[in-house]
Amino acid sequence: MIRLSRVDLPQETTTLLGKYTKEIAAQATEQARKDKAKNLWAGRRTVRPALLAALTEMAPGHARCMYCGDSEGTDIDHFDPKHRTPLRTFDWLNHLLSCSYCNSGRKGSRFPLDADGAPLLVDPTLLDPLDHLRLVLPLGEYQARTPQGQACIDVFGLNSRPVLVKGRVDAYVTAHGALLHWRHVTDKGQHDKAREIVRVSWDRPLVDVLVAMFHQSEHAAAEALFAGEEDVLTLLRDPELREGFLSRA
Repeated sequence: MIRLSRVDLPQETTTLLGKYTKEIAAQATEQARKDKAKNLWAGRRTVRPALLAALTEMAPGHARCMYCGDSEGTDIDHFDPKHRTPLRTFDWLNHLLSCSYCNSGRKGSRFPLDADGAPLLVDPTLLDPLDHLRLVLPLGEYQARTPQGQACIDVFGLNSRPVLVKGRVDAYVTAHGALLHWRHVTDKGQHDKAREIVRVSWDRPLVDVLVAMFHQSEHAAAEALFAGEEDVLTLLRDPELREGFLSRA
């Protein structure tokens, strides 16, 4: 998971979302609001294309799931489930892009809360996942820094899905190769090629690995985090390379 910035919707779509929310709010009982929200969302064809377009623009990599970062984002997930808060069914701030596995296979109706009733899952458009999760780069596994981080690991199976763990290990190797390649072509003055390397690097699945690499290179314990991989750390701390890569992030 990485930090994401929410974009604005077309005014026509915003108006429709507000209209549907008012229709839900007008219902006399909570059950009636849930039923109305369910029925309206089932016929969401008028707003779905605009919502998907905006979420795809926000998504990590090339339209990747905002939770696992690996699979294609195909579903509009309600961060706070619509069965729990029907008034947020058409709330743009409650929509995230998810793959079908994270949405239906993992999260479903699960929405853990802390003792005060606050959400434990991390909305990456509101919070920086790096404050709650640390990726152990050589192992491809996440460590929880907070209860919110642990909830994300548990609900989305971030460490229990072998395809994700192996994918992150491979992505770490691939990212290292991209950094070396960028340094090589830049030194030869091939700046168009260097920009293409940056573009492809950020458009790959599991781009959380690249984000974690740059983030951990600034950590006070960076030498320990990259023990035995000092060449990676040297590249990540190269001012010219950082500017070239992070200006695209």
